[in-house]
Order: sequence, then C-alpha cells, then structure tokens
Amino acid sequence: MSFEFLDPGPLIDRELELVTPGPQWVDHLLATIEHPLSRKYASQTSLYTRAQVQEFLRIAPGGHQPADRARDRVPNYHFFMRLRPEYQPPVTIAGTIGLRIGDTRDTELYYGHIGYNVYPPARGRHYAERAARLLLPLARAHGLTRLWITCNPENIPSRRTCERLGAVYVETIPLPPAHPLYQRGDREKCRYRLDI
Repeated sequence: MSFEFLDPGPLIDRELELVTPGPQWVDHLLATIEHPLSRKYASQTSLYTRAQVQEFLRIAPGGHQPADRARDRVPNYHFFMRLRPEYQPPVTIAGTIGLRIGDTRDTELYYGHIGYNVYPPARGRHYAERAARLLLPLARAHGLTRLWITCNPENIPSRRTCERLGAVYVETIPLPPAHPLYQRGDREKCRYRLDI
C-alpha cells in the first residue's frame, strides 16, 4: 500500500512559519549555519555544506522523504523553521523539524517521530516546542495517537522541550554499537512519549 503525503496547509505561530525545504531557502539556511554562534555552539552533525543541503533536497523533494523498507525507515515530512522578516529576526532559518509517520522499532526507540534542531542564533524562544505543536494536527491526520521523541541525555534544552510539550519521560536506553546514531557519536537516548 502506497503512502500519501498530505498538504498540512499554513503552519504559522506568530513569527515562526514552517516552510517546505526548497532551493529558495538554501542560501538562508547556509547563512544560519555560517553565523558565528552556529560555528561556535552548534553540533557538528548539523553544520551542512551546500552540497549536503542540495543532496537532501534531492532525496526529499518538497520536504517529502519516502519510506525506505531496506533501512526500516518510515515516510518523513521535513520543514525549515522560517522566521518571518516583519519580526526582524537574527536569521531567516531558525532550524529544522521532521515528522516520521509510522511505527518501527528504530522510530520508537532511537529516532522518534519528531526530530528537531534549532541553531544557536535562534535559541531560547521555544521554536522547537512551537514547531512540534504545529505538526500535531498533521500527525493526527495520519492516525497517530502516540508520538515518541528522543534526545541525548545531556541535551537539557531538548528534554525541557519534551516536558513543555507534555511528553512523559519513559526511560534512557543505550544505542547498539552498530546503529548509525552510535556511529555518529551518540551513546544513549532518552525516550519521551507524547499522547496526542
């Protein structure tokens, strides 16, 4: 059975707008990545090159990344967190957020249904929480009633985001050494459950 991506309509919360990744946003995203605060404080895994961003746009056209059964990956929506210019933001693209549709062991234990990243110049304004709230109707439209969100134990801001969303901490589990997230440097994941 084929998966049908849905049109979520406008996703706006005051100055925050979730937009579909596309070529028109590449220079804005790279400007955020090249911002001195991003270079100093952002995780190295979130500092993409132009070639990496263009490859991402190729594999997720229109922000839609199809399932990959060979890798046990479910369909994924991707959005950029755009800060609307009339609010005079420090950067145009604050971060990224994705919504995975479906339940697999990897999704429930390690990746989570919702994954987000806010770059340092835009932190402290609850953009991850606000963006996640904007995606809840889309998750419900796909029949999801329980979402898993994971983060590294030392990532206190992400843990606070989960708590502000109303997610319940369930456990912290080790990553298997063969897992791609382990290979990236992660060792454990805190698992939060959000009933929607």
